[in-house]
Amino acid sequence: MVATRKRKTRVKKEKVDLLIVNANELITLKGGSKKPRIGKQMQVLGIIRNGSLAIKDSRIVAVGKTSEVRKRFSAENVISASGKIVMPGFVDPHTHLVFAGSREDEFQMRIEGNSYMKILDAGGGILSTVRKTRRASVEKLVEFGFKTLDTMLEHGTTTVEAKSGYGLTVKDELKILRAMKRLNQMHAIDVVPTFMGAHAIPPEYKNNPREYVNLVVKEMIPLVVEKRLAGFCDVFCEKGVFGLDQSRRVLAFGNNYKLKLKVHADELSRLGGAELAADIGAISAEHLLFASDDGIRAMTEKNVIAVLLPASAFSMMTGRYADARKMIDLGVPVALGTDFNPSCWVESQQLVIAFACHFMRLAPAEAITAVTINAAHAIDRASEIGSLEVGKKADVIALDVPNHKFLGYRFGVNLVDKVIKDGRLVFDREEKSRWSPFFK
Repeated sequence: MVATRKRKTRVKKEKVDLLIVNANELITLKGGSKKPRIGKQMQVLGIIRNGSLAIKDSRIVAVGKTSEVRKRFSAENVISASGKIVMPGFVDPHTHLVFAGSREDEFQMRIEGNSYMKILDAGGGILSTVRKTRRASVEKLVEFGFKTLDTMLEHGTTTVEAKSGYGLTVKDELKILRAMKRLNQMHAIDVVPTFMGAHAIPPEYKNNPREYVNLVVKEMIPLVVEKRLAGFCDVFCEKGVFGLDQSRRVLAFGNNYKLKLKVHADELSRLGGAELAADIGAISAEHLLFASDDGIRAMTEKNVIAVLLPASAFSMMTGRYADARKMIDLGVPVALGTDFNPSCWVESQQLVIAFACHFMRLAPAEAITAVTINAAHAIDRASEIGSLEVGKKADVIALDVPNHKFLGYRFGVNLVDKVIKDGRLVFDREEKSRWSPFFK
């Protein structure tokens, strides 16, 4: 009797739009979508060696080792990440994206020892940008914002929060928010708008700040919500800007209109902004250079995310930074942002990671968590972005470094090799000179 050889049954592979294979480290940050990471969790990156992603219809459909993923899926478009790391696109949870003009003269003033508030009191700072932004058309604001987003995308940012606050009139605040809406429609990067009419007291209300707060709460906030131009409300809670009572009033009105709350807190002095953020249930408190221990503990109890901005602190030249180590040790979820604005002209979250490691003593893994899944929580997008998990948006970057510890260690150059946004390759360092990839 002749023995018959059993034929192996071939499993038909599912076709997908894109495979990313052979990553030295596939940094997934798996399991962080429901709650931001705190404490030692911030060092857990969910790394898969020789990792792979399968992407279809702008979503991630498989995450695992390359050998396992390639058994199940095939694609005409395959990206090899051999020798590189692959991770979620950076999320920037704090920027002032839309404005006109520049303030390089104030840079010289800071070098000469002038403080932030001294420059503001002299009509500079925010108020200088307000004058230029009021004169600018929506088209000019969009043109400038688009170029900024191009640079951010090249450096790996795929989602960015953007605050208004350089108009300080009803018309001009709405103009800025409309520019953001147009940028979100045009550019590959997702732009998440925050209303911040309470960014400074404009000159015409210098002697009547209470009346300006009335304008913010009675006219600006209702119109912003009616026109669906923002999902968040922020306020600059600081001595000489908006005090605790004024800030609470703005935030209370924002809450009444179903806007999620953010607070520029304790940046220049210890006013109690961290405590206020906890008390009113803000999603985040931002800056926090002078936050008190009581404020930090209150944030821990209410799970308020600390959005720390080391590039902004660096630009102020005071040598002071937020106490990130204390916040992490006490269980505050920490995120990192650029604070891109005319006095902190930084578009790269890679540089922010380096500053966080060097000046605030974050480990590279903690900083990576802070610019991905925790940053996504800070803008209420963690169910969609910030980690590489099945079902999430395929916002992915490949960096030309052998492991994640190079982030923070090597800086001053762009480490990004490729950017995939919504499942589509939108930046390729090798092809940059041949195409214009930044439109949606």
